[in-house]
Amino acid sequence: MSTAPRIGFVSLGCPKALVDSERILTQLRAEGYAVSGSYQEADLVVVNTCGFIDDAIHESLDAIGEALAQNGRVVVTGCLGARPETIRERHPAVLGITGPHAYDEVMQLVHRELPRPHDPYTDLVPPQGIRLTPRHYAYLKISEGCDHKCSFCIIPSMRGGLASRPLSHILNEAIRLRNAGVRELLVISQDTSAYGADLRFAPEKLGQREVRTGFYELARELGELGIWVRMHYVYPYPHVADILPLMAEGKVLPYLDVPFQHGSPRILKLMRRPAHAENTLARIRSWRAAVPELSLRSTFIVGFPGETEADFQVLLDWLEEAQLDRVGCFKYSPVVGAAANDLPDPVPEALKAERESRFMQAAARISAARLAARVGERTRVLIDSVSARKAFGRSYGEAPDIDGTVVIGGRGVTRLVAGEFAEVDIVAADTHDLAGRLA
Repeated sequence: MSTAPRIGFVSLGCPKALVDSERILTQLRAEGYAVSGSYQEADLVVVNTCGFIDDAIHESLDAIGEALAQNGRVVVTGCLGARPETIRERHPAVLGITGPHAYDEVMQLVHRELPRPHDPYTDLVPPQGIRLTPRHYAYLKISEGCDHKCSFCIIPSMRGGLASRPLSHILNEAIRLRNAGVRELLVISQDTSAYGADLRFAPEKLGQREVRTGFYELARELGELGIWVRMHYVYPYPHVADILPLMAEGKVLPYLDVPFQHGSPRILKLMRRPAHAENTLARIRSWRAAVPELSLRSTFIVGFPGETEADFQVLLDWLEEAQLDRVGCFKYSPVVGAAANDLPDPVPEALKAERESRFMQAAARISAARLAARVGERTRVLIDSVSARKAFGRSYGEAPDIDGTVVIGGRGVTRLVAGEFAEVDIVAADTHDLAGRLA
């Protein structure tokens, strides 16, 4: 591999973009390219961008600029690539631009600029492909695109409509990951609970069985693999309740990442959110009645055009009643091409910041109380890392990177191994993290 062309890679954005990066890297390695960890040693750099909000756009443009300055030969892909004029205006020297999940187009650009090696070492590519996550967990993308028309979002125009992967392809990938040592699968998409809707939930033959292509069936099949399965980007449709028995049985983690976005019916209508008229609080109560340990995380937008103080207070009241375990918050920012740009009554930036601060203070107080209620619990923890005196891991209630951690101290910690499970007694909690001792 010392003489193979070397590709540098920069991956930005959400876990869905990370999966795209993994697939491109896997194909590059399968064709005999080497991967470089520095700009200086790379023959070409690929930058996988994000283009959803202003901060992400600026980060992507800065990353492209850095790659050009440090290397000079840059190919751009990802969500911002759906708006090539934005990239060309700032960085006209890029060699080529593709949109998101454009694996073939990226490879064509690489081939054009850096012809593939004559003898690809395909046996050097592991069955699970090249991944950018630690060995013990992996993101499993089940579909591309989205059919919703939320007024603040341009993802459907970037990534297209919902396109569910065949159930057999997903399960085969999941099995390969498990066999390679993955202990936790994080199921992701733009709308996970809509899985299979574009295929009209058509049955697919799995061995001697016919299995419906749907959200529940996917969860059930993944739940038979004997590893953690964590569901992300789950819209609160009625049929989400179908997987609660799987959680109660320990087949699927009692964790749901649900993008509620707001609590005011008027703002949800302006956002064009799906199921905006549903009584989400009643749904949350029913979920927790069925699975008391259920951990709920969500993200919200404050300062949406037209949001009044009364609307914001409705959101705070909604949050107080919902008692969500983990919460993120964004100040609304206009996105080029989004329908929300045409809405009247924009919220001043200072007021957006003030509402974000008030919201996160309320969320932190709720988080601290819910974590404190877990003190005295014995739980299974997946170890992420180990230092000289402490280990850091996650229980059913914490997803990597976006939630808190379980910090383990005391005797026996140095014997723990990243990627393995441990039984832990929770002894303390703060606003976001738990502290424990080995059971």
